[in-house]
Amino acid sequence: MTKGPEAFRTISEAADELSVPQHVLRFWETKFAFIRPMKRAGGRRFYRPQDIAVLKGVRRLLHDEGYTIKGVQRLHREQGVARLVAAGQGEATPPETTFTELLGGDLDAAARDRLSDALADLQAAKARLDGLLKR
Repeated sequence: MTKGPEAFRTISEAADELSVPQHVLRFWETKFAFIRPMKRAGGRRFYRPQDIAVLKGVRRLLHDEGYTIKGVQRLHREQGVARLVAAGQGEATPPETTFTELLGGDLDAAARDRLSDALADLQAAKARLDGLLKR
């Protein structure tokens, strides 16, 4: 019998749902203050549905989008837990800064075009690498 969507999950059920080992969930608890499952007598962990939603976002950011632990911590600090939940639901992570913000000023059309071309090249390279890694 499977549990309903609102049921609490044990650490093994959460790990299976997220496709990560249980020790990874325990490690994430030490790195991310916002991951706090309920603990019952004896220290047994129970993950609420909202915990699972956040964990899905953390997993996607770390494993699929290439964020570092510090990057996820910063994203949480700057954009909140709702951003992590959105990432877990498959919403694209917005770029942290624009080219103009990065360079600290307005760009002329030629510079903007060169940067856009470079970005397109990088995205194409990433897509090729992602394809090779899936083989």
